[in-house]
Amino acid sequence: MSLADAADDARERHVPVLRETCIDLLRPALLAPGSVVVDATLGMGGHSEALLQELPDVTVIGIDRDRDALRLAGARLADFGERFIGVHAVYDEIPAVLRAAGCGSAQGILMDLGVSSLQIDEADRGFAYSHDAPLDMRMDQTQGLSAAEVLNTYSESDLSRILRIYGEERFAPRVARAIVRGREARPWDRTVALADTVRDAIPAAARKTGGHPAKRTFQALRIEVNAELDVLDDALPAAIGSLAVGGRMVVMSYHSLEDRRTKQAFARGTSSRTPRGLPQERDSDAPYLRSLTRGAIQASADEVARNPRAASVRLRAVERISSTDQTSSPTRTQTRTIR
Repeated sequence: MSLADAADDARERHVPVLRETCIDLLRPALLAPGSVVVDATLGMGGHSEALLQELPDVTVIGIDRDRDALRLAGARLADFGERFIGVHAVYDEIPAVLRAAGCGSAQGILMDLGVSSLQIDEADRGFAYSHDAPLDMRMDQTQGLSAAEVLNTYSESDLSRILRIYGEERFAPRVARAIVRGREARPWDRTVALADTVRDAIPAAARKTGGHPAKRTFQALRIEVNAELDVLDDALPAAIGSLAVGGRMVVMSYHSLEDRRTKQAFARGTSSRTPRGLPQERDSDAPYLRSLTRGAIQASADEVARNPRAASVRLRAVERISSTDQTSSPTRTQTRTIR
């Protein structure tokens, strides 16, 4: 595929969720020449393209662990030249990525969490239960256990745990039992076989609402395979700590587990930590973030009609108002090398 064809492919397959809202929230922090924004979940580059088009003095550093995404986004953004820098990394590595780029901090950070359009659309990646494909689900296919390896090696209790916690599956024990029984006959290797088994394990009455019965199991496996919540727990404080004073951060979540963590991380920064009984707030206890949204912003009905993937989005945003650093750099950021 030529560079131009790859760029067109990325544009056709990726409609950025809440595009204008993201731009409007980040814009006030990105007006000065030389401003840097980190697109921490680059995907196919839709949000980065919008930022580069709307803000001509901005440099975007795009991070993704998926090499296919970097290739397609790089083609899409090639015309912006040195204003776009693509980095193969995980988004808890933001401080190291900024240092490698010669930046002490960022004026803007955008996180569009969860699985990308590329990963859903590429049937052979195994993220979707609607296509028969190998059970992989790794965002970086060069590292870690695949979904098949998780299904074939985890104990029944561990499978039940990840289904209950990461998939919020109320029938987790039944599904885990069916998975273990199934692998006794044949190792798990295909998505449709798993989806059928999950469907059969869930009571018929519970299958009548809520979409495909396997969607929670697939979500749980994806989160486990990619350590998504562990990485997010590191990435949120790392990103907040990398914001310049006056910088802004936007996070879009697509399920309650992500949104809850984002809400909690932002609440820690927007709340005073002055101990009760002290007559005056100490500088070190003052809030270092200001909320830019009241609660979470959701997509309009019109946007959901145009882009169904926006249906579950919850957007939260904050501004850094103090240089007081109450965040801690996670060990993972300190020890992982940038690839």
